[in-house]
Amino acid sequence: MKRRLIVLALLFAPGAAFAQSEEWQTVIGPDLRFRLEMPAPAAKNIAGEMEKGHSAERVVWESKRDDEMFDFDYVDYDPAWFSSRDTKQMARDLGRGEAEKAFPRAKYKYVRDEPVILQGWDGYALDIEDAGGARVMMRTYIVKDRLYRMLVTAKGDMKSKSAALRFLDSLRLAETKQ
Repeated sequence: MKRRLIVLALLFAPGAAFAQSEEWQTVIGPDLRFRLEMPAPAAKNIAGEMEKGHSAERVVWESKRDDEMFDFDYVDYDPAWFSSRDTKQMARDLGRGEAEKAFPRAKYKYVRDEPVILQGWDGYALDIEDAGGARVMMRTYIVKDRLYRMLVTAKGDMKSKSAALRFLDSLRLAETKQ
């Protein structure tokens, strides 16, 4: 009897994993330098604008789930663009951007506003919440001469916030800082 239960469990386990993969997909960088999970389907685009210091166009992945946005992008900068600067300060400046103008502190609560580290690389975390508990969560990481950015919106409920955290926590880099 126990053996039959084990066999049945093994038969149903792949189906459960398959159902989950339909909801989320793994995005792997074309140069294999990163991977992350996003709600399926994620659309890849190339942003045409080039800013000062960029050595290539910005690559963007976007997806939606229950009217929530999941955005990830990266852009390569000229060699030594970041290594000749304070990457902790650059991550803060790039991570905060125009946030205080778009989300004034009088109206929004800054839940998280601090430097973070991902696999040894400098980054910045900024989570902003409105009166109803909805959040905008942003992460910025500088890895050598590449800038990674993540942005997700979440409603005030636990299911939405869990999906947002799953996305933000899924980024894995091929390189660790030594």
